Amino acid sequence: MFSYLKQIWNSKSIRNKILFTLLIVALYRLLTQISVPGADIEAIQAIFNKNQILGVFSILTGGSADNFSILLMGLSPYINASIIIQLLTVVVPKLDDLKKEGESGQKKINSYTRWLTLPLAFFQSYGMIALLNSQSQIPIIKDIGDPLTIITTMLTVTAGTILLVWLGEQITERGISNGISILIFTSIISQIPQMLGQGLFLAQADESKVIPFVIMLLLTIILTTVIILVTEAQRRIPITYAGRGVRSGSDQSHLPIRINQAGMIPIIFAVSLVSFPAILGQFLMRAESPWLRQMAEKMTSLFQAGGSIYMITYFLLIIGFTYFYVSIVFQPEQVAENIQKRGGYIPGIRPGKQTAEYIGKVSNRLNLFGGIFLALVAILPILIQGLFSSLSIGSVPLLISGAGMIILVGTVLEVIRRINAQLIMHDYNKFY
Repeated sequence: MFSYLKQIWNSKSIRNKILFTLLIVALYRLLTQISVPGADIEAIQAIFNKNQILGVFSILTGGSADNFSILLMGLSPYINASIIIQLLTVVVPKLDDLKKEGESGQKKINSYTRWLTLPLAFFQSYGMIALLNSQSQIPIIKDIGDPLTIITTMLTVTAGTILLVWLGEQITERGISNGISILIFTSIISQIPQMLGQGLFLAQADESKVIPFVIMLLLTIILTTVIILVTEAQRRIPITYAGRGVRSGSDQSHLPIRINQAGMIPIIFAVSLVSFPAILGQFLMRAESPWLRQMAEKMTSLFQAGGSIYMITYFLLIIGFTYFYVSIVFQPEQVAENIQKRGGYIPGIRPGKQTAEYIGKVSNRLNLFGGIFLALVAILPILIQGLFSSLSIGSVPLLISGAGMIILVGTVLEVIRRINAQLIMHDYNKFY
């Protein structure tokens, strides 16, 4: 391990990229502490302390939400814009053609994503500001009904999101790995010391909290290990190329298909949909109409985080969106066509349509396992907490959600791959 770190440090290019990435991350953490001018910080913190749904949103934004920071929305508008553009590539032929152009086409698609982020961030900021203000007994922003005040606040929050996207792109171009993933990783991991300290404090003050705290620590370690194994797991479909000898296994290639092909996208979709009824219900809780207030109470109670309907809906949505997303980004027909163009075939399967059907069948089977795995990881920590409460064992706050674990593992593995690739290039350049 020490020799590996020493090898990284001795590579000037890798060292500079890592230092640049750390500099941007430090700047990002500094910006999360800058609150929107005129915001009542005590009022906003009181909301997040008592509201579990908004508390999850605060964790995903790295604490910028409970500070009412200029980075209030975090990267959620950019993530939504990226998902929308990916979906549009299937519908809009021009975007599909750009996707096939390689790096130049990807740059244009990234440009469209940035432009779409701007209006999404602006309108989403109004919804978030209005929701938070409606939950507080004391107005977070005074004179929020004044158009000048609300528009100024919305522009500030929108500018914060655009700045954050720009910082992420700087990491991508001049740092290590994907900058957006690094910033999301930083947002999640920055909350771990606070949650760990809170858990230790509860365990020290109440002995009944010791067992749940230890179990949560062990559960986090076990889940992290399982996530690493499943993330790296893949089904390898053997490919034989015509004109190449087959005397040994090394003469054959393979098509790797991961078990978790969709990554974190299904969970992002599912969280957005399953949380929407409860958030909308909280927003309508102070409506003047009695029937609107009754409907809001039912929506909030039915989709309360940790409730049975919430869990079942969340579980099924993750599996459904796994199939939906993979069906968009993974095209068996295109893969089969590329294999055939290169003179390859799957042993025992005819090239063309039968190859596409076989690859699609394998992908669908893996999607079932991948979707169930994502769903279990997402709801298991919540189920454990509910079990503790029902058995009167007591509960402690989660160090990190199941969704957060998948993000952390995926980001760390990607960074390691990028560094290893850079090390290989560094050693290769020594010969020139």
